[in-house]
Formats: sequence, C-alpha cells, structure tokens
Amino acid sequence: MNKIYILSVEDEVEVQDAIIRDLADFEEVFPIETAASAQEARDLIASIEKKGDYIGVIFCDHIMTGQNGVDLLVELHRKDYTRETRKVLVTAHAGLEDTVEAVNKAELGHYISKPWKKDDIQKVARTQLSEYILAKKIPPLPYMKYLDPIIMGEAIREGLIGDR
Repeated sequence: MNKIYILSVEDEVEVQDAIIRDLADFEEVFPIETAASAQEARDLIASIEKKGDYIGVIFCDHIMTGQNGVDLLVELHRKDYTRETRKVLVTAHAGLEDTVEAVNKAELGHYISKPWKKDDIQKVARTQLSEYILAKKIPPLPYMKYLDPIIMGEAIREGLIGDR
C-alpha cells in the first residue's frame, strides 16, 4: 500500500514543532514530513514521488526565506503529481491579494491563521485528507479513523466509494 504523506513547509522551528505536535495523531497512518524552505519541500516531494507514494496535504507558511508559500503552492498546483494534493496556507501575514492568488491559482483548500487551535488544524487535516482520498479514488478503509465522517458518509451515499 502506498503511503499518503502530510507535508509541513515552515521555516520557524517553533511553528513547525507546533504543527507536528498538533497533527501527531495522524502519523499512525499518514507520515508527516517537514521542510524549512520551498527548495527543501521540492526535494522532499521529488523523493516521495520517486518512491511511488502520495502527498495528501501540504500545510505551507507564506512568509519564508527565499520563495514564499503562495508561489510554491501555485507552482505545485501546476505539476501533475501535486495537482490533487490539498493545499493549506498557514500564516499570520498573507494579505488579501496573496490569499486570493492562492485560492485562484493553487486551488487552496483552506487558510489557517496563526495562532490556531489544535482542534481546528486537526479538523482541516481530516477534511483535506478526505477530499484528497476521494479525488484520487484511493480505497479509504485503512484511513477511516482519521477522515471526516460526514464527507465520507456523503461519498458512500453518492456511490463515490464502495464496491471497487
């Protein structure tokens, strides 16, 4: 079975640690990888792709040294491998123009303001991972404990998942 990763791209160690801590429960099924820059994220994504695994969701800071998060998310949306990957902007600094660009050009799945609450980031992770699994038509059973039950229930009722 291919792995589905959660990727956190954040250059502030304290914030990166908070994301990892708040999403640690998911790591039982969704390995969490981290990158401190856009280039490190690209290298990590290439490594995951080479193994034949997936990136279900990227939590990405906007203000980073080098390339900013919105530009990285737009770039990743243009690539076949990461087009379906759910993208979440995590920042306290993105202005309206940057946020609109992320929504329109990277199909931003969600925006999280710093600081966030653990329950909020976990809910976003559940929703985004559920949508990714449905979009990629990945059998959801091994992941159900960590997916959004409402989204998955609707998908079952609509015949999007079931006998395959």
